[in-house]
Amino acid sequence: MTEPAEVETTGRFLVLLQEDAVEEGLAELGAIAGFNPNTGDIGSDTLQVFPELGVAVVSGDPNLLGQLNGAAEGPGAVQIVEPERVVHVFAAPVADEPEAAADESVLTWGLQAVGADVSTATGKGVKIAVLDTGWETNHPDFAGRTITTKSFITGEDVQDGHGHGTHCIGTSAGPRKPATLPGYGVAYEAEIFAGKVLSNAGSGSDGGILAGIDWAVANGCAIISMSLGADVPAGTPYSQIYETVAQRAMAKGTLIIAAAGNASSRPARIAPVGHPARCPSIIAVAAIDVNRAIASFSSGSADKIGQIDVCAPGVDVYSSFKLPQKYSRLRGTSMATPHVAGVAVLIAERTGARGFELWARLAGTALRLPLPSTDIGTGLVQAP
Repeated sequence: MTEPAEVETTGRFLVLLQEDAVEEGLAELGAIAGFNPNTGDIGSDTLQVFPELGVAVVSGDPNLLGQLNGAAEGPGAVQIVEPERVVHVFAAPVADEPEAAADESVLTWGLQAVGADVSTATGKGVKIAVLDTGWETNHPDFAGRTITTKSFITGEDVQDGHGHGTHCIGTSAGPRKPATLPGYGVAYEAEIFAGKVLSNAGSGSDGGILAGIDWAVANGCAIISMSLGADVPAGTPYSQIYETVAQRAMAKGTLIIAAAGNASSRPARIAPVGHPARCPSIIAVAAIDVNRAIASFSSGSADKIGQIDVCAPGVDVYSSFKLPQKYSRLRGTSMATPHVAGVAVLIAERTGARGFELWARLAGTALRLPLPSTDIGTGLVQAP
């Protein structure tokens, strides 16, 4: 597998504002970009503002970048400027990992592997946001569940025309006793927030993801699960804006968990952790198979920048899917991530931990496996 090309960008810019000077930062942006943020342009195509995070997305003249960077280098409220990236669902290539040989007559092998089958925690009272391709609003297994939804994709409602988001929601918070077994949800009584930040074609941008994070933080979600991103060449710096966003979210009690990526072709090549999971303050998740071996596609700590934090089941994972198919078995660090997010919900319910304390408990109770920490971090997450 060849190295990915430079990360694809949209032509817009992400701007980090000083946390206690967001209004001043917007005024500064307005002066540079030639619009007045007080005239109702906020939320328009020119300027999007995410107040919980202190971040704006700006579009305009290509020469704008130099002016914005000039502002960031000064003492003003504009701190960091980055190009906005294009992001996708992390789809795993077809390979030869074993299919589940475990007994899945009652619960999936993934739920058994993380100890959800023996935990008495349910996730009740804890909010989880899954930012992905949306949600199959008519799925019969979720009848009666309260699910808060919002689309951040222009021209598309939250209905999941792809299936990836519905699958991730199912693993993190789906039912244990659906009409047709096996049960497949880790935190089956959690309060679900489904944010559509990727289109029905499976792609989106940083702006949509940041909008979803802002929404989740504003709604008091304890965990954000993101099975998405962009593969990057080794040595690519992590996003300083996403890192600051993750720190600000954690300080408000919201922990972000993201897929590491599926760009490896092991054993020949181990690809580096992708964007945004490579940020130090975002939990990066690797995938293992039913034999507790690292998945051939799972990206790893291949450079000194992006580090794997934990691992979870990510091969032959059964969960909910868009209708009429209803269920599907998928593979990828995308499937491992909602396992981790669901376990984090259970720990949050059981202990009351939030933010960095929740991260410490999640990583500290993981099961050590006979695999390198560069592949699986502290190990296989375990339900309390």
